[in-house]
Amino acid sequence: MHCYYAEDQALHAPATMLMRGQVIDSPEGPLRADILCQVLQQQGRSIQEPPRLQDSEWREQLLSRLSLIHTPRYLEFLQTIYARWTALPGASERVTPNTHPTGLASQYPSHPVGLAGWHLSDMATPMTADSFSGILASAASAAAAAESVNAGSQAAYALCRPPGHHAGPESAGGFCFLNNSALAATVLRERYERVAIIDVDLHHGNGTQDIFYHRADVWTGSLHADTTEFYPFFWGGPNEQGTGDGMGYNVNMPLPLGAGGQAFMETLQRLLVSMQSFQPQAVVVALGLDAHKDDPLAGLALETDDFQTIGQLLSALQLPTVVVQEGGYPTASLGHNLAAFLSGFTQG
Repeated sequence: MHCYYAEDQALHAPATMLMRGQVIDSPEGPLRADILCQVLQQQGRSIQEPPRLQDSEWREQLLSRLSLIHTPRYLEFLQTIYARWTALPGASERVTPNTHPTGLASQYPSHPVGLAGWHLSDMATPMTADSFSGILASAASAAAAAESVNAGSQAAYALCRPPGHHAGPESAGGFCFLNNSALAATVLRERYERVAIIDVDLHHGNGTQDIFYHRADVWTGSLHADTTEFYPFFWGGPNEQGTGDGMGYNVNMPLPLGAGGQAFMETLQRLLVSMQSFQPQAVVVALGLDAHKDDPLAGLALETDDFQTIGQLLSALQLPTVVVQEGGYPTASLGHNLAAFLSGFTQG
């Protein structure tokens, strides 16, 4: 399995976030990547660097691919908001929204404060001076992994942070800014007509669902903690099945809060059966390790060994596969969870 990680991802490193009204240390930071890289090295897996973003041709190709899943004004926002924000009198050194559109809001703002509220959907997405470079490096890792599968590799792993599956066409949320899993699927679509995204993160991949909800060429399936009681709260129900050409190509299977490995595996197997009628030619796995019982954002109760089983079930599909790292936050178990998944996938 080819593994990809861009060291510039560390440039996005906001130290704190707001949670339940309290300022806390952010669990989403470079330490995550350090832990996961160490696992890859311990397993003897070589880590490849994507093409440098200083390569203008590669950067333009990456942005062109991103424009297929994100709106032009959102991509411009991510690239320019920090300079515009810090030029405001009395502005902090972190772009943080303090107002959001609700109801029938349809007027797109021009003021940086309004833009931040329009595009940054929650308080887990602050941006600092070098954030966009780190965010783009994360996306580059996903694109490089998908390119390797297009070139003939059976499987590739993209170590991406910040993660991406909460990022919609023009919104960031839940630590996510650019949708790495959707990008990987977009690159795979350059070779394969039908691509499936299987999201096994603790949280529902609402951004991924939003991007492909009207489309029939990319099937999206997610199992996750019940969103009536858990982030992202407003999406993720089983009634959300797609619309227009995409009707029937989105499948959500919520799990009760605190569900353990047996319920998770039974649900994953049902999700995979549901996917089979789509007959995908390639797969993106949105890999969350945050379903573990010890994760700081815990909502499910998987054991480390369960991730090995997840890897085996997904490998058994015998399809070209890009594994994109989504959630999973620093604990003593985090590295073991990735090691278990990769071992299971390799054995499968």
